[in-house]
Amino acid sequence: MKLKQRVVLLAILLVIFIFTKVFLIDNLDTSAANREDQRAFHRMMAGLRVELVPKLDHTLQSPWEIAAQWVVPREVYPEETPELGAILHAMATKKIIKADVGYKGTQLKALLILEGGQKVVFKPKRYNRDYVVEGEPYAGYDRHNAEVAAFHLDRILGFRRAPLVVGRFVNLRTEIKPVATEQLLSTFLTVGNNTCFYGKCYYCRETEPACADGDTMEGSVTLWLPDVWPLQKHRHPWGRTYREGKLARWEYDESYCDAVKKTSPYDSGPRLLDIIDTAVFDYLIGNADRHHYESFQDDEGASMLILLDNAKSFGNPSLDERSILAPLYQCCIIRVSTWNRLNSLKNGVLKSALKSAMAHDPISPVLADPHLDAAAQRLLSVLATVKQCTDQFGMDSVLVEDRMPLSHL
Repeated sequence: MKLKQRVVLLAILLVIFIFTKVFLIDNLDTSAANREDQRAFHRMMAGLRVELVPKLDHTLQSPWEIAAQWVVPREVYPEETPELGAILHAMATKKIIKADVGYKGTQLKALLILEGGQKVVFKPKRYNRDYVVEGEPYAGYDRHNAEVAAFHLDRILGFRRAPLVVGRFVNLRTEIKPVATEQLLSTFLTVGNNTCFYGKCYYCRETEPACADGDTMEGSVTLWLPDVWPLQKHRHPWGRTYREGKLARWEYDESYCDAVKKTSPYDSGPRLLDIIDTAVFDYLIGNADRHHYESFQDDEGASMLILLDNAKSFGNPSLDERSILAPLYQCCIIRVSTWNRLNSLKNGVLKSALKSAMAHDPISPVLADPHLDAAAQRLLSVLATVKQCTDQFGMDSVLVEDRMPLSHL
């Protein structure tokens, strides 16, 4: 065989090899990844309904120790959580041994310490389930039930980046006041026959207290993340100005995402994709108030974006604030795993999954039906937004593979 023929033959074989790699092997890898996403979805659905049980089996550890061991840089809790019911039960029932004013913030909350030394954040009920918060998408008081619903949506989406939350009824007279600090106790008052408190925060006012039904107050309890994982606060790149007549740059600059991609920690690592996931999460729950976010300290961009403070959600089921999705439609990228999960939740699956996940919560029903319907409708808008991106830029550019091995050792 002449040299020229050999060169031609080698060139043909090289083309065949490249074709096989790109179109066959890569497709097999993608199919395998999609199958794993489907298996993960079915595992989630199978373990979705959590009954609150009073004790842990097969371990001498406390619920607090188990929850603390779950936390790793990319997850607050693992995929399989057989102890979750016992931990939520402990959060909803353990004796309160100390009560204080909440940590810094704009909204009313109380910091409780439960038996065993576990810190939790208590957010009181402000609205009935069918109340509609009018005005700006970030208007109104915090909604305690929104914290509960957001935690379970985090489970359903497979993000596992939200701290554990459960509903709880507390007796302000017998459970809180006897163990309250002077600072918290000084904010208690009686309105009619109801015990109330207004706490300490930026917007807390004596004229706007949260009131119990008699002495019994409904609220949500959020598990404090372990102190060994200190938090770092970041300004959200798509945050609002909250000033009338002044727009943030992302609201008028169509190329804003390109600028973000050149800025640390969004220029490498998983953070930008976390921002996109969070935009989807916030849009589904109607949360337009994520002006900052937290990650773990000294993470160099590798930590997850932690889904804290989700109470400005589920305020108005008739309002779909599309600007919440700006990171998605401006960057036009999304994780393949997120895309697969969203598609699995179509056709009423999201609504039924939320209802199932929250069925055993002490304050069930957690959400009124219009909010469940709104979340399902918003899901379709998210899918339509991604389709617009893929139509414009192609599937390979929009759907990004980002699978990170996780360890709970």
